[in-house]
Amino acid sequence: MADQLIRATAAEGGIRAVGVITTRLTEEARGRHKLSYVATAALGRTMAAGLLMASSMKRTGSRVNVRVKGDGPLGGILVDAGLDGTVRGYVANPSVELPPNAKGKLDVGRAVGGGYLYVVRDIGYGYPYSSTVELVSGEIGDDVAHYLVNSEQTPSALVLGVFVGAGGVTAAGGLLIQVLPKAARDEALVETLESRVAGLAGFTPLLQAGKNLTEIFSDLLGDMGLEIFPERQILRFHCGCSFDRVLGALKILGEAELEDMIVKDDGAEAICEFCGNVYEASSDQLAQLIADLQAESTVSE
Repeated sequence: MADQLIRATAAEGGIRAVGVITTRLTEEARGRHKLSYVATAALGRTMAAGLLMASSMKRTGSRVNVRVKGDGPLGGILVDAGLDGTVRGYVANPSVELPPNAKGKLDVGRAVGGGYLYVVRDIGYGYPYSSTVELVSGEIGDDVAHYLVNSEQTPSALVLGVFVGAGGVTAAGGLLIQVLPKAARDEALVETLESRVAGLAGFTPLLQAGKNLTEIFSDLLGDMGLEIFPERQILRFHCGCSFDRVLGALKILGEAELEDMIVKDDGAEAICEFCGNVYEASSDQLAQLIADLQAESTVSE
């Protein structure tokens, strides 16, 4: 099943629902960063959450940055997700592994630990909107739902899951259901919705059982006036890094630092934290950067 995002509404527009399947892009991230089992689950959940949050943005080019900064051995997570369906991310310590928790599941909460969740929404113009909330469990889903309730005043249910075995990621994705103000006053509706979401065994078991997003929505909201939008948005792991951008970053270091790289290392190597791509600049290319800086300095004088 292709990685995808679908949207739906229910209760005459009072409920907003978004679902994502992110199996392939999570497996790509696992391979790129050589992630452990628990690191794969942590990053996979955060990437799914980022895509779900970005889906509500309106302006082309809008993006969401989600940073999980905990005191656990994982060291932190950073994800960048866009309205266009692209996502990238990494964890600070990708090789960390922990025993399963008391429920026999990957112990993401312990790997993340206590700390804070930082969310930055860049709508493409003006100053980005940023907010910070304290982590409530480190399990990612609880933490992002806590952010949505406290920072955006939107009652939200978030279900995230990543199943990774010896052969890699076989199921990943998530579901976001939000009760908008026009439906929030209907206490019976809210209670029914909360009960159904709480009754889910998780998200990945549904995928492993062969259910698609449309069927999952129908099971949860089918009797609440469900309307599923026909568009299916393709999702993918994508990083916009490039050799030209690396050269631009190196140029910022200045002449003295570039000359030192030529003498000591005969060039420079840069690794993109988001995607793991390695870029190598030769001594000749560094020398050209120095020449460019000198030419710019002469012009400015």
